[in-house]
Amino acid sequence: MRLRETILLLAVTGIMAGCTSTGGVRQPSAPETVAPEKALVLPPPGGPSIVSVVERKRGNGVEQTISLFTSSSVPGQNSLKVQFFGASGANPGAGNAGFSMINESGIAREVARSAPGVPMATSATFLQNAYGPFGYASGRSRAGDTCLYAWQQIRSSTAANTQARNFGMIQLRLRLCDARASERQLLGIVYGYTVTGTFDGELWNPYGNPPPADVALGRTGAPIYPDEGGYRASPMPIGYEPAPAIVTQPRAVVRSASTAQPAQGVAPVPAPIGPRVPLPGEAPQTSARPAVAVAPIEQSVRAIGVTVPSPDCIGDAAMTAACRR
Repeated sequence: MRLRETILLLAVTGIMAGCTSTGGVRQPSAPETVAPEKALVLPPPGGPSIVSVVERKRGNGVEQTISLFTSSSVPGQNSLKVQFFGASGANPGAGNAGFSMINESGIAREVARSAPGVPMATSATFLQNAYGPFGYASGRSRAGDTCLYAWQQIRSSTAANTQARNFGMIQLRLRLCDARASERQLLGIVYGYTVTGTFDGELWNPYGNPPPADVALGRTGAPIYPDEGGYRASPMPIGYEPAPAIVTQPRAVVRSASTAQPAQGVAPVPAPIGPRVPLPGEAPQTSARPAVAVAPIEQSVRAIGVTVPSPDCIGDAAMTAACRR
């Protein structure tokens, strides 16, 4: 008897639910394409352009895969993947996304899948951009393409979390392969991207409290110089285009008349041997020595020199006498 009552009760409940149902069509939470300007992370100016943005809403946040322009023979698409983790129930009807802290083994698997066939080496240098520390691995394919895979987790410090605030977290993954860019140019994208997405409420601020002002401001004995003087490190260059080649014009060499090159097709004049004999009507060249030292020598030459008679004075006695006068 009780079983029959239970069945009847369930039947009546089903009929009532069917009568109250609107019969509308509802699409479950699924990835969807959004406009590029709605990307939660934007590449830097001069960096790779955005091809498409695929967004998936989660119960505790949002995920986006931002596809970037790719010019490489390495299989795969350049992309920037970002995950925002916030409060549960942010998007009702969507399942929560689980997250795991960055660890060495997990990153090694991600690096291996990012660029198949490219030997990637993880950098051991500590680096950080405007959002905090990050890591990256890079390598070069057999065709000469440069590949880079970078990862970063933006989260406030543990001390800030104990104050019941700053609970949000952002994780980023960047995959880049390019046939023309160098490793430093690809690394400039990590320094230049901008996170445009935010969380609602100060409770989920992933950046923590703003840092205090520099202690050197206003203090004596701590001069601050302009950036052009090399006081601060120069910013990482951003962009794919290589630097233009510097074209230098050859300097014009001023040559004297004595060292001038002969014209094309004219044989060079051999260098003279011995003292130069002056041409008829040309003033004799004087020595470069001081006149004081030259004077005694000229006097001695006149004293011991022999006068050579002209040919007109030879052969005629009268002319010879005239020449002697």
